[in-house]
Amino acid sequence: MNVIIIEDEKPSARRLQRMLTTLNLEAEVMLHSVEESINWFKTNIHPDLIFLDIQLSDGLSFEIFEAIEVKSAIIFTTAYDEYALKAFKLNSIDYLLKPIDEDELTTAIEKFKERTPQAQGVTLDFEDIKKLLVNPIDRAYKKRFSVKVGQHLKLISIEDIECVYSENKGTYIHTSEGRNYLLDATLDFLENELEPETFFRINRKFYVNINAIKDMVSYTNSRLQIKLNTFNEQDVIVARERVKDFKLWLE
Repeated sequence: MNVIIIEDEKPSARRLQRMLTTLNLEAEVMLHSVEESINWFKTNIHPDLIFLDIQLSDGLSFEIFEAIEVKSAIIFTTAYDEYALKAFKLNSIDYLLKPIDEDELTTAIEKFKERTPQAQGVTLDFEDIKKLLVNPIDRAYKKRFSVKVGQHLKLISIEDIECVYSENKGTYIHTSEGRNYLLDATLDFLENELEPETFFRINRKFYVNINAIKDMVSYTNSRLQIKLNTFNEQDVIVARERVKDFKLWLE
């Protein structure tokens, strides 16, 4: 069986590779980005099975299938919570929630092996999946954060937050009053906590609130610079690979 892993977090990819080895499956190819995957599929025989992370370093992995017709079976490997994922299993073989459980991995592979050869290729409605990623069903999002100020705790409403950013290994919120507060959370953790119609991750270091955007200016290398109402401590730049999605988010 020909198996590949598409995963931008290399430690996670190597861990999955080791787990597959214990199940007598060799995943000799590991791809880490949309661009790398597209180039690989153009010049190689497509595998029987893909272990596919949804969010890669340069975009959503669905962009691969918009560029290349891939008929391989797919098992999702993702950090998105189980509740949302149950809504869009569709014709994929299965999904594995990170960190991947060994028993669940074994079950997913058995599901794949049980499929008939005619049924092993899958056709997924990626547009429907992307919509569910942006608008998960009945999802409850953060309405406020509690932050420590000296010996006190302060509640900050989500409406008062202009942006959330990382700096020097810390995560901060910047409020409409021009204040910065340290959060006890990472940006990756906040991925499923911030309401996606209001907050957008423009790069690896920043989420911005759509209601705090004062201006948008073309920037070098096809990027955009965002001007927020009060935040002026560093440049706020939409990464080139996020510009297209950012413009769609604004509509």
